[in-house]
Amino acid sequence: MRKGIHPEYRPVVFQDPGADFAFITRSTIETSDTIEWSDGNTYPLKRIEISAASHPYFTGQMKIVDTAGRVDRYKRRYQQGKKG
Repeated sequence: MRKGIHPEYRPVVFQDPGADFAFITRSTIETSDTIEWSDGNTYPLKRIEISAASHPYFTGQMKIVDTAGRVDRYKRRYQQGKKG
């Protein structure tokens, strides 16, 4: 590898404040914030809006969004086919 052209690959803390969840992994992301981790070291910090701790797919809190009455239309069609 040529020196001086690659970004620094270092440990970075990703934090989801809404779920009170954080994890450390290696990344090349540029950040201006830092945080002191449980091991006593200070690491760059990247705040994220959603993580596995807050994503509906992983938490099991999926919501059905009824867009323009689609659920009602489906129920009406299904009930019409069940007559008899």
